Amino acid sequence: MERLRDRFAGAKVMVFTGPHLIALWRDETPGIVFPGCLDFPGGGREGGESPETCAIREAEEEIGLKLRVADLTLVHIREHGDQISWFFAAHLPEASLKMVVFGGEGAGWQAMPPDEFVTHPKAIPHFAEILSAYLKDGAPLGPSN
Repeated sequence: MERLRDRFAGAKVMVFTGPHLIALWRDETPGIVFPGCLDFPGGGREGGESPETCAIREAEEEIGLKLRVADLTLVHIREHGDQISWFFAAHLPEASLKMVVFGGEGAGWQAMPPDEFVTHPKAIPHFAEILSAYLKDGAPLGPSN
């Protein structure tokens, strides 16, 4: 596990506000991977960040929510070639949806039922699979605290 912590490239976080999942729309910038698709908040590691710190920073930058390490549950570690990405879930009260502030990366955001993301034709395929597996494992659909 320490090897994966040291070598990770980035982190994503599936942010649930009550029964809703917050999804980001990727922009159509030339050369971007999965243009125009549904995404989770997250991105690349900066400096010596831990996976948790990366996910927390990216969530604040992209959707304005200030997560804590205690809010995060590790869901999946994805190794793709030499890239390692960590996927977390954070379950917040439904009222947190009112505090979302789009950070300007991508084309926008929306709150949706998690099952809609899983089946959406524009969802990044491996992200939909990770979310689907998490839901099948009995993910809570309300706040964790």
